[in-house]
Amino acid sequence: MVSSIANSLGFGSGLDVKQLVADLSNASRDPKIARMTSLTQANQTRISALAQARSNLDGFADSLGQMVSDGTLRSTPTVSDESVLGATSRAGLSADSFAATVVVNQLARAQTNYSGIVADKAAAIGTGTMTLTVGGVAKTITIDATNNSLEGLANAINASGAGVTASIIADEGGHRLIVKGPTGEVGAFTLTADAGADPGLSAFSTSGGMTVGQSAANAEFTIDGVAFSRANNIIDDVIPGMSLTLKKAAPGQGVDIGASRPLDMIKQTVGDFVSVYNQLKKSLVTASSMSGETTSLREIERELSNLVNKVLSSHGSINKLSDIGISSTRDGLLSVDNAKLDKVLASDAGAVEALFNPRRDATHTEQSDPGIAFALDAIRDKAVGVNGAIDRVSKSLDAKRENLADQLEKIEERESAYKARLEKQYGSLEAKLAAFKATQSYLEQQIKLWNNQGND
Repeated sequence: MVSSIANSLGFGSGLDVKQLVADLSNASRDPKIARMTSLTQANQTRISALAQARSNLDGFADSLGQMVSDGTLRSTPTVSDESVLGATSRAGLSADSFAATVVVNQLARAQTNYSGIVADKAAAIGTGTMTLTVGGVAKTITIDATNNSLEGLANAINASGAGVTASIIADEGGHRLIVKGPTGEVGAFTLTADAGADPGLSAFSTSGGMTVGQSAANAEFTIDGVAFSRANNIIDDVIPGMSLTLKKAAPGQGVDIGASRPLDMIKQTVGDFVSVYNQLKKSLVTASSMSGETTSLREIERELSNLVNKVLSSHGSINKLSDIGISSTRDGLLSVDNAKLDKVLASDAGAVEALFNPRRDATHTEQSDPGIAFALDAIRDKAVGVNGAIDRVSKSLDAKRENLADQLEKIEERESAYKARLEKQYGSLEAKLAAFKATQSYLEQQIKLWNNQGND
């Protein structure tokens, strides 16, 4: 009935009741929807500003960390004869004062033994146990009906966990077993057939059975006349920040090693740091200047501003960004005094490098020498971590977005109900007006009829 009345609004009474209902309902709904739309747009603007600030912070920290980890800012070792040895840098190389002469007298070798020829690698070789000893640690090698073959022996050695590798190679007329230990003298090994083992296993003993291919030996080398002996040919524990790879023995031949510092890259990185910092700062200012939840982002702004005077290395006089010519402007952005930077690079380039690529050894840790990348990571991790500034703001804005959506849905429901009530009320009014109009028309006709009768 209501639907029928609503569909006939405006008919019979002469009034545009349908338009009247639309105007009244719109007058009630439109201001509320406009307000909710404005609040939703403002909240979305804050969400977008926060996302941009976080993206800039992540990008800043990640790109700087990548430059440090991939060695872009590290000093590069130089070697006078790379056929004898190679050198790569690690965090901690002190290039300004490093130079040395290396003599490689002997390379580290692994012991190898090989067996006589066995016609068929799957043929039985005998059963029993053998003892494999490496560095004083003995392992039992068991050969039984399940693995009685050259292949079975190789697999048992490899599965022993002794650090010795066994392999089978094809040779003219059959196959040989080759056993190889770890490099260095500590990798020397023995393989013996135990008492009670079948005689065939003795052919695979290192004493009287297999032939010695080469004996185990340490790498022997000197650095500026100081002798060193190592089990491997990759030497990481002698020169701080530098890894040496010994390639061939060259007794009596000195190889000069040193390092060059990437000064141009360091200077460019300082400029890039300032540029990206300012971009990040602006995005944070934009986000935090908005009213509401994003104002708490000023906490990150303050921590970033403190980076300029934060101690980043254990150097006595050049340990802060302000020491190399970086300073804050009145609006909180950074600028570089290139003249001061050039002067510091000329006097102590290593100290400048250490701000971006800090040394790492027993005395130079992330606490004593955090470097700018570690310090920036700490700010980022704190901000995005649980209950950090960005985390708090993000959760608050998301909750507000959901709340605004709920409010908008409820407003639409209430306004739809209000419009339905208006349609019902004015539909009833329309029906009454139509009835009154019909009555009026009837009375007018009767009066006219009465008048005409009276005139007769």
